[in-house]
Amino acid sequence: MAALLSIWLITMPDISALQKANPSTTALIESREAQARSKGQTVGRHWMWVPLSRVSPHLRRAVVAAEDASFFVHEGFDWEGIKDAALYNLEKGELKRGGSTITQQLAKNLYLSSERSIMRKVREALITRSLEEHLSKERILEIYINVAEWGNGVYGAEAAARHHFKKSARDVTEEEAAWLAAILPSPRRYDPLRKTGALTRRYERILRRMDQAVRQDIGAK
Repeated sequence: MAALLSIWLITMPDISALQKANPSTTALIESREAQARSKGQTVGRHWMWVPLSRVSPHLRRAVVAAEDASFFVHEGFDWEGIKDAALYNLEKGELKRGGSTITQQLAKNLYLSSERSIMRKVREALITRSLEEHLSKERILEIYINVAEWGNGVYGAEAAARHHFKKSARDVTEEEAAWLAAILPSPRRYDPLRKTGALTRRYERILRRMDQAVRQDIGAK
């Protein structure tokens, strides 16, 4: 075990490089394309990188509200969220929630396979800590928003906005942002233009959280 951990530490990705360089691909993208090839299919790669300043503030708030409300105050792990997820799973008797933060999701998206194992979780934790140590919160959010999956072969906010709403990410409205954030947990299953009951309920929760976050920001000033 010690030898394996030593090898993992030596082969850890160079997170510091992400301070200035954008990733040219991700483990998730490579996995999706490999899955398609194994079935004799092809899937396009719709991906256009944009700086965070060119992403609508509505979409930035929606993603944080939907995925990780404590993002700007935790250090990579939301222990309250993990506890709540564990209690929920215990009550349901199955793994329904994971309690992952945006930083943890970015670690998985960029570097890890979909394998579920203790060793993979350890690696995820190490990468998560490294992301938090080397990158600012704004940079982590910028990369996450640019590599998140938003549909079949659709990656990042710019491609998502163009694919779903025929506009640039900078022009996304508050309602459109909430719809885009609502599909993040299952981007290949849901479409913001086909408003199912479950998707609509998630959309409404996100809008409420966005409104609460704005009120808190105003109150803090």
